[in-house]
Amino acid sequence: MLAVDTNVLVRVLARDNAAQAEAASRFIATGAWVSHLVLAETVWVLESVYGRAPAQLIAALRLMLAHESLVLQDADTVVAALEHFRRRPALGFSDCLVLEIARKAGHTALGTFDKGLARLPGAHKL
Repeated sequence: MLAVDTNVLVRVLARDNAAQAEAASRFIATGAWVSHLVLAETVWVLESVYGRAPAQLIAALRLMLAHESLVLQDADTVVAALEHFRRRPALGFSDCLVLEIARKAGHTALGTFDKGLARLPGAHKL
């Protein structure tokens, strides 16, 4: 299966460059794998560069999870992180994803100085 870089995924979602969006859509049409890193970077770009609000980020994540051609790395982990983010968007998606990746790997508690993240099950405030 093919894999995508952040900029390809951003083109598919943002559609701000017609030629690149079309090329990206053609590339993923037969199936493409999205790593956790690319997913976290994509959410960061959508938020930081494109000014997307948490509700829009949640919608984009749901779109990627349900997309017929995209396969997200450990989709169950992404779904769990998305649920944390949906309930507490101030945490940021990447923190929620870090926690769920650690949990899936069997490495909890996750030590953190982040007070908000530390409130989630499986995290520990240092």
